[in-house]
Amino acid sequence: MMGAVLLSEFATEIVVPVCAVIGIAFSLVQWLLVSRVKLNPERHASGNSNKNGYSDYLIEEEEGLNDPSVVTKCADIQSAISEGATSFLFTEYQYVGIFMVAFAILIFLFLGSVEGFSSKSQPCTYDKEKTCKPALATAIFSTISFLLGAITSVLSGFLGMKIATYANARTTLEARKGVGKAFIVAFRSGAVMGFLLAANGLLVLFVAINLFKLYYGDDWEGLFEAITGYGLGGSSMALFGRVGGGIYTKAADVGADLVGKVERNIPEDDPRNPAVIADNVGDNVGDIAGMGSDLFGSYAESSCAALVVASISSFGINHEFTAMLYPLLISSVGILVCLITTLFATDFFEIKAVKEIEPALKKQLIISTVLMTVGIAIVTWVGVPSSFTIYNFGDQKVVKNWQLFLCVGVGLWAGLIIGFVTEYYTSNAYSPVQDVADSCRTGAATNVIFGLALGYKSVIIPIFAIAICIFVSFSFAAMYGIAVAALGMLSTIATGLAIDAYGPISDNAGGIAEMAGMSHHIRERTDALDAAGNTTAAIGKGFAIGSAALVSLALFGAFVSQAAISTVDVLTPKVFIGLIVGAMLPYWFSAMTMKSVGSAALKMVEEVRRQFNTIPGLMEGRAKPDYATCVKISTDASIKEMIPPGALVMLTPLIVGTFFGVETLAGVLAGALVSGVQIAISASNTGGAWDNAKKYIEAGASEHARTLGPKGSDPHKAAVIGDTVGDPLKDTSGPSLNILIKLMAVESLVFAPFFATHGGLLFKIF
Repeated sequence: MMGAVLLSEFATEIVVPVCAVIGIAFSLVQWLLVSRVKLNPERHASGNSNKNGYSDYLIEEEEGLNDPSVVTKCADIQSAISEGATSFLFTEYQYVGIFMVAFAILIFLFLGSVEGFSSKSQPCTYDKEKTCKPALATAIFSTISFLLGAITSVLSGFLGMKIATYANARTTLEARKGVGKAFIVAFRSGAVMGFLLAANGLLVLFVAINLFKLYYGDDWEGLFEAITGYGLGGSSMALFGRVGGGIYTKAADVGADLVGKVERNIPEDDPRNPAVIADNVGDNVGDIAGMGSDLFGSYAESSCAALVVASISSFGINHEFTAMLYPLLISSVGILVCLITTLFATDFFEIKAVKEIEPALKKQLIISTVLMTVGIAIVTWVGVPSSFTIYNFGDQKVVKNWQLFLCVGVGLWAGLIIGFVTEYYTSNAYSPVQDVADSCRTGAATNVIFGLALGYKSVIIPIFAIAICIFVSFSFAAMYGIAVAALGMLSTIATGLAIDAYGPISDNAGGIAEMAGMSHHIRERTDALDAAGNTTAAIGKGFAIGSAALVSLALFGAFVSQAAISTVDVLTPKVFIGLIVGAMLPYWFSAMTMKSVGSAALKMVEEVRRQFNTIPGLMEGRAKPDYATCVKISTDASIKEMIPPGALVMLTPLIVGTFFGVETLAGVLAGALVSGVQIAISASNTGGAWDNAKKYIEAGASEHARTLGPKGSDPHKAAVIGDTVGDPLKDTSGPSLNILIKLMAVESLVFAPFFATHGGLLFKIF
């Protein structure tokens, strides 16, 4: 018999929710600290000394400009951005809500029809002696967990956006006191989002499992099959959030840049530019709400994939509850680890100079990874028997607990490697981006060539990292190993999201400083925060793509187990046509999203030009532009354009599974995974490199950069064109592709019982 577990079932039932509650409490504390920065102008008593023993005096006071109207302006701009973002998300959620209800009904009908809607108990799939709950029950509970996942995902995105729009103006105001103060506000607000999301995702999943257990009792196979709906709900909402938000933000960004910077020669975020509010709203709905839902989706799916495989392994067969919840225990420890890590950035060390920002963010990644390695070792030691078996395509494979620890660990460290490689290719501190900037001397064409080459080259090391990770974890613990490796990569999700959300917040802070007409000192500080944020956003996307590759492979394995296929043979025509079509899907999807951004940007450019040409006194700053029309253009375009790419992803598995059967669908999933990862990595790194090459020229920090600048020079214009081309790549197509890969896999897994019984209609006819 297998060894016993040190952590009792009762202890597990306490540890998981307690960690989640600690995470939520910590995020509320951070939020309270951020809210101490006041957005109403008031005279400070000049004697307030802080912990360093000198008083916080504002730069403005040296220049004799301490102007309460600046604070009021900041507050006005912030409320405009917040209103724009809220109204967009509400519009998006109305459409998404209709889809959610329709898809929930679809899940119920498809899964209920497996046994012809009978409510009698069935013999189990893997163990014919036992009786399991009817397929109808799985249909009902899958639908419930789908709705739970969808609502949690939408909520994560919405809360993240609320926090970011709350913090952006506060970051701007703190920048008057120094770069360290501004950094802490931006980082704290990012942490609020990261911890809320990680803790909510964990708590809802834990509660769902315990409630479903009341009905399912000992039928764990059916229970965890029904839980997979949670991952599907999370990711399907993320798809619309990512695509819709991505189209919104880039239509505004491209429109604002092309007319403002290239044609009219006014700086970025100039209040005279009509698209400027839409641009700043876009940063919140795309990079924050979209990213939040996306990473929540990855997290939910990797947990579901691990739980499904475990339920048909010795954990599930012998009903070892603690070992069964191993994925949730990892996430619980992850929250505690990230909590300690966050304190390193906000409380233990203080940032005093601009050059300390990026190292501080990178230290976050390293500290959380090192601490998490220890955390995983402890969890594996107390939560898993010393030896157990894992289901491996038809037979049970014996696994030791140290092998499981290595699976999670290799995923965790692969994530760190992918993060750092991404940073090397997208940060303007290193040669790749500097070479791209240098190529701007000879115009936009060479810039585009160099940028594309950089993106393709940046794929090499991450792919090797993912490959090694897959090989190690699969050799040790089959598909379960891959699922927990993905969880390992996502275990530090709270820190990853904090770093990621920090970027758009500081980007917005810079925009607000420019619009409120603050001094150039402050703009320099927010720019420094923003440049670091650009790189960390690229790191976040690297994590999202790496984890998506592992998650979708794990889901693929779970799907193959559920659909009762023993091998997927590439040499059979059924499978090969699936492979080649699957590999094409990411291209089709990218084409849709890129074209959507292009056509929305076109409308935006026309509107911005119209306002510059017809509103008298706009360029001189005497008249105010009509911001609302631009916000409306972005909103309408993104709502309309997010439907076709969404439909492509959601319908493909259903059509392929129903008409061509599970083997072809397995081919499609493998093909989409293999080609999607490459395009996603290269697209987001190319875009990130172009953006930072432009920032490198604008900042003029080195001798080399000054020979290319200043703003408005020919190399700078070439860099702006590169940046504009890269925008849809790095913020729309690239990040949405990882959702395409995961979503098709998790959808196939949820519908696997239906495809296995009724699928492959075309081949049955012939």
